[in-house]
Amino acid sequence: MTTTYFTRLLAISLCLSGAVTAQEKKLLGYPENEAAQQLQLEDRFNKKLSSVHIGETIRSLSSRPHHVGSARGKAVAEDILQRFKSYGWDAEIVTYQVLFPTPKERVLELTGPVSYKAVLKEPALKEDATSGQDGQLPTYNCWSADGDVSGELVFVNYGLPDDYEYLARAGVDVRGKIVIAKYGRSWRGIKPKVAQEHGAIGCIIYSDPKDDGYYNGDVYPQGAFKNEYGVQRGSVMDMVIYPGDPLTPDIGATAAAKRLDRQAATNLLKIPVLPISYHDAAPLLRALDGPVVPEDWRGALPFTYHIGPGKAKVHLKLSFDWQIRPCYDVIAKLKGRELPDQWVIRGNHHDAWVNGAADPISGLAALLEEAKAIGELAREGYKPRRTLVYCAWDAEEPGLLGSTEWVEDHATELREKAVVYINSDSNGRGFLYASGSHALETLVNEVARDITDPQTQVSILARKQAADMVRATTPKLKKEKLARQTININAMGSGSDYSSFLQHLGVPSLDFGFGGEDAGGEYHSIYDSYDDYTRFKDPGFHYGVTLSQTAGHTALRIADAVTLPFDFRRLYETASGYVSELTELTANMREATAIENQLVKERKYLLAADTAKRLQPPALKDPVPYIDFSPLQNALITLDTITQALTAGKIIADKQQVNKAFYLAEQQLLNEKGLPSRPWYKHTLYAPGFYTGYGVKTIPGVREAIEQRRWTEATEQIQSAAAALNRLAAHLRTIVNI
Repeated sequence: MTTTYFTRLLAISLCLSGAVTAQEKKLLGYPENEAAQQLQLEDRFNKKLSSVHIGETIRSLSSRPHHVGSARGKAVAEDILQRFKSYGWDAEIVTYQVLFPTPKERVLELTGPVSYKAVLKEPALKEDATSGQDGQLPTYNCWSADGDVSGELVFVNYGLPDDYEYLARAGVDVRGKIVIAKYGRSWRGIKPKVAQEHGAIGCIIYSDPKDDGYYNGDVYPQGAFKNEYGVQRGSVMDMVIYPGDPLTPDIGATAAAKRLDRQAATNLLKIPVLPISYHDAAPLLRALDGPVVPEDWRGALPFTYHIGPGKAKVHLKLSFDWQIRPCYDVIAKLKGRELPDQWVIRGNHHDAWVNGAADPISGLAALLEEAKAIGELAREGYKPRRTLVYCAWDAEEPGLLGSTEWVEDHATELREKAVVYINSDSNGRGFLYASGSHALETLVNEVARDITDPQTQVSILARKQAADMVRATTPKLKKEKLARQTININAMGSGSDYSSFLQHLGVPSLDFGFGGEDAGGEYHSIYDSYDDYTRFKDPGFHYGVTLSQTAGHTALRIADAVTLPFDFRRLYETASGYVSELTELTANMREATAIENQLVKERKYLLAADTAKRLQPPALKDPVPYIDFSPLQNALITLDTITQALTAGKIIADKQQVNKAFYLAEQQLLNEKGLPSRPWYKHTLYAPGFYTGYGVKTIPGVREAIEQRRWTEATEQIQSAAAALNRLAAHLRTIVNI
């Protein structure tokens, strides 16, 4: 961050912070006298948090490689169990048996026009004490298929559908070929998925230094960014179909569970996939001939990028052990004094690809610090109104296995008891990142208002507001951001352990973390270490404390609230915005299609561009038909009326009925048939995108049908989403007087 930027941000933050602190601190869900008591409790909680202890936890738990199924992975779970017990929690390890393949053989070699055998290894560094340890998983993409393939190489940019459209217009066909794609702009599993759909026989993924390397700053160990040998391991399971153990969809992977044949698992790829460093990628890319890539495909390696195919040929050979391995979830409970069957659930995973100081131990250390502080409060006499359930998940990295199996195994109980799920993952220095169910947005703002940013000494809310304002791209947006006293939380896609709670069961969920000033290239490499973390991610572990405060205050406020702090007005406003986006998307597509078709008909498409000599014009597209959004709009009108009545306090039910209606409301937004082509995902407002992976699609059934020009499906999904909104309105109508 530049000095000028930081100065501007601090000045805006101080201004915004003053505006907030001048207001009376009311807490949603609390009478005035109990609000004061709750704030006092949170102050006592804060005093029990220690940055030194968080640092010690990160150092200890990241001291050795500890992937799922390893001896050290089990030891970490047992360590966490003992910590919870020492803090006074009732804790246990729940074990599942999950498929988790590790490599037996990895070969990648350039066979023409010159020979090169890929290193496929990250070197130990004297500056990184844990980088040379035994027990490291090799560099690989989990859930790649076994394969021994040879073929011509084709560069496909980021390997997304639009990139293949360009290749088709350039006359490049990847059928029967091996593709090489850059990491970035989507979740990694999308790249081999799209390659497979286009007939490729293998996929290589590398980190280009323009996106993740020396183009951005000094490389590790001198700086934070990815060095030439660094490799991003990671899952390529097609999680947008379903996450969790591939062999036990919809049921917990217990020892006695009935399992699919691996070939029947629809979320597993059929082609071999391998991640490599930019050291290993350079000889492959340099050997390519064929057309020069367009400008926005170019990376930062010191040669001209070509697409291929041609003389460059590669051999890719991969095989895996495909073993069932134990997965150790640690579950700790602190029983509620009044409502023990209402659960406030908090979670972070504990497994790592290698040492995982940042991902996930930084988030886990914050969670454990919360549990320690709450345990100390309990010894002093504190008892939460509702039951607190703190979870350390195993096997998140391969595809959210630990959390998904626990949720599927306990689905009936969770549908009845789960009030909220609060997630975190990796954590670093910088700004608050919050996403989740939008009925919880007001609560998030109130929590963020009351926590001090350790760097600027203003609230984390004010600092986030300032950052949003500075980053706004137009004067109009800047003005709007400056005028607001609140922040919006993001919608949830996938990529962490909230997916099964929110998108499968309809449990209201939140995800917290800090970042933005912790950039680097250690992700899923052997360099995600304590040495790296203390230098570049969160020196002093101050934002570990801040995460503990943010997630801990949220858990405590929900656990102790008289009336659960849901604001369904914010949910209505957000859903209304999504519907407006869909109508605008359709109108823009209609106009763009008409213009593009006219350009094609008049042979003006790319006429002035040099690439017109070798690119085929786009095919004519079918016109965008009229789409009737009135079922959604009418459903929103009904929900508007109900949520206005709730906001005005026109409640006729007793406290117990209201609270249960509030936390079961999210389940009304589920469609039990699920989304098209992926019935595991049932939420009608939020899902990971079919071609974005981690990235969210809002009102996904409708949005993706429109984007993919499936007009009949769009109409069907409008009816489905409208029915869900109407169910929510009818559910809330039972507790209001209108």
